[in-house]
Amino acid sequence: MKVKVLCFGISLDGYSAGPNQDLQNPLGVGGPEILEWFFPTQVFQRMHGGSQIGETGVDNQMAERSFENIGAWILGRNMFGPIRGHWPDESWKGWWGDEPPYHVPAFVLTHHARPTLHMQGGTDFHFVTDGIASALAQAKAAAGDRDIRIGGGVDTVRQFLQARLVDEIHLAVRPLLMGSGENLWQGLDMRALGYEIAEVRQGERAMHVIVRKQA
Repeated sequence: MKVKVLCFGISLDGYSAGPNQDLQNPLGVGGPEILEWFFPTQVFQRMHGGSQIGETGVDNQMAERSFENIGAWILGRNMFGPIRGHWPDESWKGWWGDEPPYHVPAFVLTHHARPTLHMQGGTDFHFVTDGIASALAQAKAAAGDRDIRIGGGVDTVRQFLQARLVDEIHLAVRPLLMGSGENLWQGLDMRALGYEIAEVRQGERAMHVIVRKQA
C-alpha cells in the first residue's frame, strides 16, 4: 500500500488553483487552464460521459495510471463542495452528480460533522473531523492492500507532504504562469522533507513529473 497524490495539475510557477474559488469557479479564476491537459484524454471523456474516443497519448497514459489499484481517496472540504463552516443542510452532495468518479470509499476532511453519504457507483463519502492522521488511518482500513489517493485540494496535499505521509506525487506541469492563487510549494522544502524526482515524461499538453519519498 502506498499513499499517492496523482494527476495533480500545477502551473510553472507552482499554483494548483487560481484565486477567488467559489461555486462558479471551483478551481479559482483561471484554474481550469491548469487541467487543460486532462480534458481531451480518453480517461476524462469516459469519466464524464463525453466522447468515447478522446486522446490516447502520453497524457492519457499517465491519467490511466492514476486510477490503478486505488482503494480509497482522501479529499479536502473544498474538493467536496464550496460550502464553508457548518453544513446549512445536507442537500449538497458534491460537484459530480449522482455517481461520483471515485467508486471506492472517500474520506472528506472537515471541521463539521456530517453523516456518511452513500452515492451511486460504490462511492461512500465519510466526513472526518479529527485531522489528517485519522483520515489516513480510516482510509488504510478501507483500502486493504490497495493504494490511497490524496485528491486535494492544495492545502490538503501540503499538509500530507509536510507530515511526510505521501509516498509518491505525480505532478502534471502545465506551461503557464498563474501569478496568484494557491501555491503548492508555499511553506514546503521538498528536499529537506526527503523527496526526490524519480521520473519525467513529456506529454502532449503537460510535463509529467513523479516525485517519491526517499526510504
